Amino acid sequence: MKKFLLLIYSFLALSAYAKEYVLKSPNENIMTTVKVDGQISYSVVFKDETLISPSSISLNVNGKKFPESSPKIIDIMEKEVNDVVHPVVREKKAEIVNHFNELKINFRGNYTLVFRAYNEGIAYRFETRFEDDIIIDSEKAEFNFSPEHTIYFPEEDSFISHNERTYIKSTLNQIEPGKFCSLPSLVSSDKGVKILITESNLYDYPGMWLKLNDKHTLSGIFPGYPLKCTLNKDRKLVVDKYADYIAKTKGNRAFPWRALAIAENDTDLIVNQLVYLLAEPNKIEDPSWIKPGKVAWDWWNWWNIYGVDFKAGINTQTYKYYIDFASQYGIEYIILDEGWYKLGNLLELNPDINMEEICEYGRRKNVGIILWVVWKTLDDQLDQALDQFEKWGVKGLKVDFMQRDDQLLVNFYWKVAKEAAARKMIVDFHGAYKPAGLRRTYPNVLTREGVKGMEWCKWSSDVTPQHNVTIPFIRMVAGPMDYTPGAMLNAQESSFRPITKKPMSMGTRCHQLAMYVIYESPLQMLADSPSHYLEEEECMEFLEKVPTVWDETIPLHASVSDYVVLARRNGEQWYVGAMTDENEREFEIDFSFLKPGDYKIDIYQDGVNAHRYASDYKKIEAEITNRSNLNIKLAPGGGWAARIYKK
Repeated sequence: MKKFLLLIYSFLALSAYAKEYVLKSPNENIMTTVKVDGQISYSVVFKDETLISPSSISLNVNGKKFPESSPKIIDIMEKEVNDVVHPVVREKKAEIVNHFNELKINFRGNYTLVFRAYNEGIAYRFETRFEDDIIIDSEKAEFNFSPEHTIYFPEEDSFISHNERTYIKSTLNQIEPGKFCSLPSLVSSDKGVKILITESNLYDYPGMWLKLNDKHTLSGIFPGYPLKCTLNKDRKLVVDKYADYIAKTKGNRAFPWRALAIAENDTDLIVNQLVYLLAEPNKIEDPSWIKPGKVAWDWWNWWNIYGVDFKAGINTQTYKYYIDFASQYGIEYIILDEGWYKLGNLLELNPDINMEEICEYGRRKNVGIILWVVWKTLDDQLDQALDQFEKWGVKGLKVDFMQRDDQLLVNFYWKVAKEAAARKMIVDFHGAYKPAGLRRTYPNVLTREGVKGMEWCKWSSDVTPQHNVTIPFIRMVAGPMDYTPGAMLNAQESSFRPITKKPMSMGTRCHQLAMYVIYESPLQMLADSPSHYLEEEECMEFLEKVPTVWDETIPLHASVSDYVVLARRNGEQWYVGAMTDENEREFEIDFSFLKPGDYKIDIYQDGVNAHRYASDYKKIEAEITNRSNLNIKLAPGGGWAARIYKK
């Protein structure tokens, strides 16, 4: 009888305490239910379909778990925000609608849980209010999907990774428990609704990865705090020992957002801005000096210039040739990649490089210089090196080989962004984890890698047309990606060969041109040799004019890993890009997105023999209006690109 009464009392106490809170998106399509009893869980429904069944979340701080067994709620705060954000760097649009409903639950013990519901997805994060610094022992973040749901899984082998992965398409129950992946990862429901898992406002904290458990639940995992590291040569700082906690940080702070971008249609993924909106606003007081643009890159094409009277290579004459090419076509920057300095010392130049002469020549030609650096060497010489770069007149940094996102490395990104901004330098992070909000807070961070891009064509056959039409729906949702397009040597899969010193791309020439419309990167590479481009006058007519930032983006046709067709506007000019996987396809382009009037259109389309000779293309000039429709045909691995402008 005593045991029975105790059970009844316990049930009544729990029932009296258990609370449920419902948060809906402004359009009411997304409903998040937050339940607080002996734990905190959330679930997500889109229209009438359950996307995420109840999933537990918690935070372990200073050896104590939050929530405790009987968490006490102090108060609940709700609000609606509906305004417009004007990004400093216009990746997709000049204006972003920032409309969300927020639920804030304040708990006893100096904890707060915040949920936000946008029309484009939901997000949550923890906040703490402690005076002293704290240790985060662990964080629990669960995502309970149906085991039959499809996932695009960028499987990883280690926390030491460049996050340059192939997206493995599978159902959750077909993935071996214990496997883990980097972010972002994309899940598709039974009805085809897409849920992209990622994070935003990642600061002073390790990045989140996903691990599959034996119940096919995805759980967040985090690299521990590094205690001991070994440097391999100048660039690979390997963690030999992790702490049994993940972060040491301030006690009064907000933690990163756990973000779920939700798209009913695949086209909606392309324009999703959730990661950007969740990030902290711009901290650069006067960002007017930040200059997006295109950049001529040396490393991918192996400095293969020809038809000149000097020996090509890592030397002053070669880089002046790159500057001449960039100046001729209004390309804003060139990069000096590996080889310009003695590895391990940024202040000791290659004797064949005269940096003052190169920078001065670039100034006269209105071409900025970007310097590639190994992150560890930069970190060791940060102030001294950046001060010297500023004296030379360097305009930007390409920082490489971080290949980690533990707390120490995440903080390195923020430090570089801040110090570069203080010297009016732009930044491109390579060997990097995915974008997670830094680019909004420090908009001088124009782009980053963290994607299996075209450099892989030099040593593998992984970068297929199917891969190329997968990444815009997954990796690019997190933010700009430095894929480095622009190959002028193109091959179909049957004739493709990875060649380090004379690389080619898989897919057609127009597949490459379309990337300049479809792939977002405010600092966009021209990866091939200037000598090749100079022989491709018609292609350069397009590449010279195509911008790297956009005032408006309109997806026209899209299917994850199959095809994508986009229209983008910069000022009064429109560009349209189309890409397909290994299958040839036809589309109808409806130009009703144009304002009334008469327009000219320059079209670049796959040639009739592009299915066998991938470099075959044809340029067509025509006239259209907003009442026009055009049928287009893409070869296997093909593309289509167009520039539209007033007559």
